[in-house]
Amino acid sequence: MTRLLEARQIQKSYSGHTALNNVNLSVTAGSIHGLLGPNGAGKTSLIRILMQILLPDAGEVFFKNQPLCREHLRFMGYLPEERGLYKKMTVWDQILYFGRLRGLSRTEARRRALAWLDKLELGRWRHRKAQDLSKGMQQKVQFIIAVLHEPEFIIMDEPFSGFDPLNAALIRDEILAMKKQGCTVVLSTHNMNSVEELCDEITLIHKSQVVLAGPVRDIRKAHNSGEYLLRFRGHHVQFTTALWTSAEITEKLEDPECTALRLRPLTPGGINAVLQAVLPVCEIVEVREYLPSMNQIFLQAVAPQSQKSNDTKNLTE
Repeated sequence: MTRLLEARQIQKSYSGHTALNNVNLSVTAGSIHGLLGPNGAGKTSLIRILMQILLPDAGEVFFKNQPLCREHLRFMGYLPEERGLYKKMTVWDQILYFGRLRGLSRTEARRRALAWLDKLELGRWRHRKAQDLSKGMQQKVQFIIAVLHEPEFIIMDEPFSGFDPLNAALIRDEILAMKKQGCTVVLSTHNMNSVEELCDEITLIHKSQVVLAGPVRDIRKAHNSGEYLLRFRGHHVQFTTALWTSAEITEKLEDPECTALRLRPLTPGGINAVLQAVLPVCEIVEVREYLPSMNQIFLQAVAPQSQKSNDTKNLTE
């Protein structure tokens, strides 16, 4: 796998506060890389270092195996979380202005702007001022500005902020289309569903340090608790009687069509022994390995053990 961007041992402090403590980040070319962490973890500081808005106190960043420099910015795009539009300027003028700043000719900037405005259903709003747009529309304009010059590498900080489900899906599809065309994306988000849908790999930062990194699939498998999801049709009592000592039911799940359970095999025969025991008394609809969600993994990685205990206690009181 080719690494497009790599940050090594990055350190950054502000007035005695450590924002980043020996942080490493490795982004595979052509991937969507999730940059995750709770508020205050250090994500924004790292993003600003990657975009050369800030300099690290220590450490190095490499882009295409070369030390990061100003020349690399022409290959990059950036969608900040904060609104960065000129309120009194029209949508059209803003897109052309930023396109020219990125080195596009006026003719090419106009051509691409028209295509993107049509794609994101903003054509009839192009002569309106930014202050007249909804938050979601402003976010669409910022998205266009970030991708207009067709960067090889783009950082998107909370790109789905302010969107309803329909427009969030629209932006998600555009991000996937960019990846298909070879663009590498770093996606900073709190939306764990987006991480599971989009990200190939993640880096999770907590309290200024990396606490988890790697391919999403490998991380979910590494957190596997040995449980399975099993859906069946049949009498529940007969099913549980047939299980006997071959498995432990850990959760009963909502399912309008049949009975759904999470269970953990207890014998050396594993899930095969469970199926042999219950097949005579029920119809198996589905059986698959149960992997924790990225949201569950995120909470497990960043929540202090004492806080988890308090949360559990509060839920049971």
